[in-house]
Amino acid sequence: MATLAFTGAAVLLYAWLIGNALLFEDAITMFDMIRPQGRFVVLAMLVSMGGAILLASIYFSDTRGAIEQKPDGFFDIVSLVTSRLSMIMVAFIVLVMLYEVVSRYIFARPTLWANELSLWIAGFVFLFAGQYAMQQRSHIRIYVIYDIMPRWMQKTADMLSLILLLFFTFALVWGGYSDAMRRMLRMETFGTAWDPPLPGTLKPAILIIIVLVTIQAVSNLIADWNKAPEHHTPADEIDETEIDKIRKTLGS
Repeated sequence: MATLAFTGAAVLLYAWLIGNALLFEDAITMFDMIRPQGRFVVLAMLVSMGGAILLASIYFSDTRGAIEQKPDGFFDIVSLVTSRLSMIMVAFIVLVMLYEVVSRYIFARPTLWANELSLWIAGFVFLFAGQYAMQQRSHIRIYVIYDIMPRWMQKTADMLSLILLLFFTFALVWGGYSDAMRRMLRMETFGTAWDPPLPGTLKPAILIIIVLVTIQAVSNLIADWNKAPEHHTPADEIDETEIDKIRKTLGS
């Protein structure tokens, strides 16, 4: 119900903004949407949209795809929520680019913000996708060597991988914290006509999400520690459910 309430509020406010743009010359524009100070309607719109997206991400985190691993670590639910958040963000990128194409090639009125908004959203999609890939154990691994190891050696390899990741995370945060804080505190912008705060948001997000990826790696190690050895084949990568859907679509 809360998700529907936030979504309904966001839709109503968006409709009001469109009507305002059609009727008044001093209407709220996309330039104002990233500068909500003193504009209650813009702030309410952003809060409603953010709440709707977050609650929808939490709701969809309970669903599981045919080839998704079942959550069994202490941090898995967080990564599943952010993965659903990134999936919704991909839909937003499609809508933004669709709007730009229609506006540019049908009405001959290209926007100043569509490309930068797509880049902004895609940056967070890329970061959250790394966290999701860690939760799903989908990062590149050399199974040809890993599978022939005894279990104690596999655990040693997993520990070594985690230690290297911890070192990388520490070095990244240590080296980038001051720069990220400086950009975030002054909310550094992109330097374009629309001028969104890409550096001021993405730079600290990189550090925050790499920490989340590392926590997820620790969760994976704990969850997998007492599992029986697994053996992998190329057939593991085949999604039979997706193949069946393609066959039904093609009528075969």
